Amino acid sequence: MSGDPANSNPESLPTIAVSMGDPMGIGPEIVVKALADPNLRRQARFVVYGMAEPMHYAADLAEIVPFWRRVQHDSPVADTAVGSGVTVLDYDEYTMPGAPGGRTASGPSRLGGHSSFRFVEDALIDSTRPATDPMRVEGIVTAPISKQSWAMAGRGKYPGHTELLATRLRARRFAMMFVSPKLNVVLVSTHVPLMELRNILTIGRIFDPIDLGADAMKELGFEHPRIGVCGLNPHAGEGGLFGDEETRLIEPAIRALNEAGIDARGPYAADTIFNRAMDGEFDLVAAMYHDQGLIPVKLLAWKDAVNVTLGLPIVRTSPDHGTAFDIAGKNVADDSSMRAALDLAIRMTLGRRAQADATTITR
Repeated sequence: MSGDPANSNPESLPTIAVSMGDPMGIGPEIVVKALADPNLRRQARFVVYGMAEPMHYAADLAEIVPFWRRVQHDSPVADTAVGSGVTVLDYDEYTMPGAPGGRTASGPSRLGGHSSFRFVEDALIDSTRPATDPMRVEGIVTAPISKQSWAMAGRGKYPGHTELLATRLRARRFAMMFVSPKLNVVLVSTHVPLMELRNILTIGRIFDPIDLGADAMKELGFEHPRIGVCGLNPHAGEGGLFGDEETRLIEPAIRALNEAGIDARGPYAADTIFNRAMDGEFDLVAAMYHDQGLIPVKLLAWKDAVNVTLGLPIVRTSPDHGTAFDIAGKNVADDSSMRAALDLAIRMTLGRRAQADATTITR
């Protein structure tokens, strides 16, 4: 291993798992490029669940000297190999198919689905280990997976990482949040067909993600986060002219949030609320459905937005983009969002440590 910066007390650093995502996509490239930053490696220990072969290929194209130590994932000495810097747990039983010109093949595949699902599951297992176990990880950063690849591998029951992590970690309440320097958004619903949205919304379904979002903002240093809540219908229903969800569901949820001590306001028309947040009126915006929240996030913060799963016993972050099969293996992928996801995972992990310490002191 070469190039890892020294740290005076590496044992005190958080241990962050990084699942490579679909190896046929840009996951290996953005993992290598992001972790090549020595400043990140000073702040945490990283364990990559993936395949060394595509990582070496990506490093070679980017002219990056490999900075990681490699150990077979099922080696009996794997637990002693995890130390400071970056350790790659190699799943070399998966063989990458080649493509013309020597480049690794890309696109949805059964292999990509099997391997990427395995990487995440094993990282989840290690997140549940006792605190004294050297293989325990405190947070997981997930590189992009292909839902089509998961379906091809027989894992189609999970629409994505969020649902898998919530199921495996038995999260009673969970939500998807996007964090960026410009805009923070929590989603009331995630991967739901738009035509079904009206049938699944309840007061509790609106309350829970906003409640979780308020807690997450406190972990990020917002002592009293101000939350703006979107309406579901155009003009937030226009007094019932365009729908009654605002008065029947969203307003009661906001009242319940206020009674719980959360500064939630609205519902506001979705076509103006994001500008108000950009102007500093809100620290967090609650969107009722996937594209209502994701269109402004991806427009305003495409390179540095981070996907966060709320409600889990561990921190989980992910870059805000997909596998980008069309550019995989070409050394043109931008690692900004992955770098931001790694940085946020460290910040939130340390934030949880600080909150736990404060709770212990006050008891």
